[in-house]
Amino acid sequence: MTISQEPNGTGAIVVPLWINGEQRTSSSSFEVISPHLGTACWRAATASKGDVIEAIDAAQGAFPSWSKTKPSMRIKILLRAADIMEHNIDEYAGFMATEMGADIEVAKFFVTPLSIRMLRDIASRISSICGTVPVCQDEGTSCIVYKEPYGVTLGIVPWNAPYVFGIRAAATAIATGNTTILKASELTPRCYWAIGKAFSEAGLPPGVLNILTCPPIDAPSIVNTMIAHPAVKKINFTGSASTGRKVARACGENLKPCLMELGGKNSVIILPDANLNKAVTECIAGSFLNSGQICMGTDRIIIHVDIAQTFLAGLKAALSAMSKQPAPLPRVVSSASKDRLQSLVSSALAAGAEMMFRGDIDEVIDKSGTVFIPAILGGIKDDMEIWTQESFGPVAAYMVVQDEDEAVRLANATEYGLSAAVFTRDLRKGLAIAKRLESGAVHINSMTIHDEPALPFGGIKSSGWGRFNTASGMEEFLVTKSVTWDD
Repeated sequence: MTISQEPNGTGAIVVPLWINGEQRTSSSSFEVISPHLGTACWRAATASKGDVIEAIDAAQGAFPSWSKTKPSMRIKILLRAADIMEHNIDEYAGFMATEMGADIEVAKFFVTPLSIRMLRDIASRISSICGTVPVCQDEGTSCIVYKEPYGVTLGIVPWNAPYVFGIRAAATAIATGNTTILKASELTPRCYWAIGKAFSEAGLPPGVLNILTCPPIDAPSIVNTMIAHPAVKKINFTGSASTGRKVARACGENLKPCLMELGGKNSVIILPDANLNKAVTECIAGSFLNSGQICMGTDRIIIHVDIAQTFLAGLKAALSAMSKQPAPLPRVVSSASKDRLQSLVSSALAAGAEMMFRGDIDEVIDKSGTVFIPAILGGIKDDMEIWTQESFGPVAAYMVVQDEDEAVRLANATEYGLSAAVFTRDLRKGLAIAKRLESGAVHINSMTIHDEPALPFGGIKSSGWGRFNTASGMEEFLVTKSVTWDD
């Protein structure tokens, strides 16, 4: 079975579930609203409790044989899946643009290629999974430390970069010998379906990867059922801190380990010796790429007083020039997201903030209710919500500081700690400030959005714990077993 049509004669596409290597429809489905249209682009199957149990049973049943497969087989399947995704990149990028309103260029040349690189990198690490042979303290005693898969893992994945999040949750689990279930975002079900299709066509055995979707009203029950199930051994979650707290609480109640990649409130610090042209370019990209809907996006720009006037003039000139170029209107994922962002901006302005720059919103025709013209605000106080709460949209704010110490204090004065950036021509100074910043990553002279297979990715504080990518990411999906014996 493939993508199906509603049996009621409407002709609507229904995106199926993936369970035990098969595409499954269900007795009910829900609408997927396209931000471009403001109407349904297709429907997606709703997973029932029965579907959940069947997916867990399939994953549990596939685990004994999959965990024993040789690295060469896993490598071959992952590389084949990467080739399939690359071959179908136009189609996959189109799904992402339709479902979440992404600019097609971002989907085709940024998000999807990054996921393919990640998939190939994960494949390259499979043959390096190994334990150790420590020396025991007692004579006549030896030991081996094994690295083994957990069993069935659960990945709860969001909508804003579906191929990246789906690949790192599914492929890392598969590469390390686990079987897995993805609870996909209801906003981008066809993107996650496409990941399942790529793995299926690559020859992944039934049950190793299962993908479920459901409407938001059903999500708490579905997720809690999976977390509580004895067969599910490890959970990874990518999403907001508020939802992450609920997932972590459920994991704690069931004594299940979890990897949490949550939101950020990411700061850029611009020092007097910075290359201001580069800083301007990187701040714009960091704030507005993917309509600001990236957890690493630049929310806060902290500018040293000595160059503040020059930098802001350059920033305003660059934004003004960009606004006059023909380009697709920036869209956020839903009208609710647009309303939330507008509320953040309005409340800041009401509290005394100033609009430093915003494109012409009077001429925008927004039938879908999802167009949000990028904005940068000044005159900010450090207790304003726009300064303290994750924006997750094309909105940034700036403050001017007197010295480096004040800049570091402001950057660290947040519950989050995901990504940060420092602009300076003095690498020693940049490294010194990077050590002082409370953040999972700090980028010197580049934007806060920086995710690549060679770098461990994750945050601290309310941005989560644990890491994806690299050997650190592989370790997250492995358990350690010590075995000793008398010689």
